[in-house]
Amino acid sequence: MRKALTIAGSDSGGGAGIQADIKSMSANGVFAMSVITAVTAQNTTGVQGYVDIPLEYIEMQIDSIVTDLRPDALKTGMLSNPDTVALVAYKIAKYHLEKVVVDPVMVAKGGSPLLQQEAVNNMKNLLFPLADIITPNIPEAEYITGKKIVSGADMKDVCLELADYGVRSVLLKGGHLGGEEATDLFFDGTDFHTFTSKRIATKNTHGTGCTMASAIAAGMAKGLSVYDSVDAAKKYIQKAIEGADALKIGSGHGPVDHFWMMR
Repeated sequence: MRKALTIAGSDSGGGAGIQADIKSMSANGVFAMSVITAVTAQNTTGVQGYVDIPLEYIEMQIDSIVTDLRPDALKTGMLSNPDTVALVAYKIAKYHLEKVVVDPVMVAKGGSPLLQQEAVNNMKNLLFPLADIITPNIPEAEYITGKKIVSGADMKDVCLELADYGVRSVLLKGGHLGGEEATDLFFDGTDFHTFTSKRIATKNTHGTGCTMASAIAAGMAKGLSVYDSVDAAKKYIQKAIEGADALKIGSGHGPVDHFWMMR
């Protein structure tokens, strides 16, 4: 059984964060493990508050997992403060962990900030160089680079800039550009590839970023290439979004259907 680790914050509403990661990894056929970096009070209407887990307990969780249940791949999500980012980067390097997916979680679906501004530099300089792939959406990529993205050409330019931080590949998710189709741009360090899917008219997209990044990590844990992991994850999240409205969970931005294949 291949194992995947998520290092992220807990979502009490179950739609994003650690909870979404575990669901996504399980649905994609790997054994999911977790390191919780923060605990949020959260539902489909927004984030009511959060508290960071003390660094010593984040470190203890990582040590416990790696020394007994070494992951075949891992993804990072909510790392809200600079010290947490630095610690996670240090542990990845110390244990020579491979197949690293970094989802630079910055803002919740309802607009609540989940990353302190001063943590961005640590993410760019310490964590990105350890990543096999980073998976920002357009607002996150704009926040990181300070550049506005309004076209496919802009997406290419930003992918190249993000790659300059040492990351091996970039998946820039294009859903925020609008249009009838949602096109994600993948830069493998040499070439560009596009992944296009039909846009689903739904407000229930809470946790899509967490879910997709975790599906990518699951594919990599199973031995797929980064490209094939992205391809499989794109198909998985499309089905999860298509099934979201049928769940009828919450009054705000509801979760996607992580287990659509079981309906």
